[in-house]
Amino acid sequence: MKQTRSTVATSRRGFIRALGSAAAAGLFATDDAPSQTPAPAQPLKISIFSKHLQWLDYHGMAQTAAEIGFDGIDLTVREGGHVLPERVQEDLPKAFEEVRKAGLIMPMVTAGIVTAHTSHADAMLKTIGSLGIPFYRWGGFQWDEPTPVPQRLAQIKEEAARLAELNRRYNVCAMYHNHSGTEVGASVWDLWIILKDLDKTRLGVNYDVSHATIEGGLGAWINGLRLISPWLKGIAIKDFYWGKNAKGEWKAQFCPLGEGMVNFKRYFQMLKQANFSGPVQLHVEYPLGGAESGARSLTIDKSKVVEAMRKDLTTLRAWLREASLA
Repeated sequence: MKQTRSTVATSRRGFIRALGSAAAAGLFATDDAPSQTPAPAQPLKISIFSKHLQWLDYHGMAQTAAEIGFDGIDLTVREGGHVLPERVQEDLPKAFEEVRKAGLIMPMVTAGIVTAHTSHADAMLKTIGSLGIPFYRWGGFQWDEPTPVPQRLAQIKEEAARLAELNRRYNVCAMYHNHSGTEVGASVWDLWIILKDLDKTRLGVNYDVSHATIEGGLGAWINGLRLISPWLKGIAIKDFYWGKNAKGEWKAQFCPLGEGMVNFKRYFQMLKQANFSGPVQLHVEYPLGGAESGARSLTIDKSKVVEAMRKDLTTLRAWLREASLA
């Protein structure tokens, strides 16, 4: 039977409700062994990081993401994002509704929350929870060089415990995003020290394999993932290679999927073995007329941005199918 737009939208809404149930039943499992996490009931769903669509309003963002073929949107709820923290109670429901009307899901948002004391944190989490959004991206802590590393880790652990209590109040889970460089979480081992004694139903990791590969391209990313997998709630996907910039300095250069150094075949095999079932976010952080950096206007035709996103999405879906994750 041919599906109408209304039947498709209805099935999408049904999936949103199912997603919330799955999050409560499976993704918030407390067993430390990743092999005992319930297997995903359905293929992994891919969201676009809305940072790359900030040249569009809520309606245009949702419609464009749907036309490209994404399943959902990871919405920026932070300074300079689609939703400003001080306007979260007014604007997040509006953005959520536009995403829902486009037949998409919003399994997470990227929030500018570092601690429970971050400005507007309470309002953000209350609104996220009231909409049934199970996850938000959290981070990032900075090292304080005069403070010894063990002491700084203990300080961060205390802050994380307080955030877990706030998350419990609003029935949401924070996912710490690992970045390469000097930010806490770059090594991934430090995240394990911070999280290992805390409630994994309220605190977890949004694992970025590209940044992890930048930090440990031969084997460190593999052991880091093995260590942190019990806290794995979401994953961010992008690719990179090492190259020299205009100054002759070696830098990580982000690029379209499949053109870089990330060992996605090994990575997706590990996710399959861990029964990963959380939100997948596609990032397009290579030069793309400003879309890569969250620009409000583009310097190239929008069709080129859409084409690049669709190409990466097609590549990612093929890899997930190959790994029996889609």
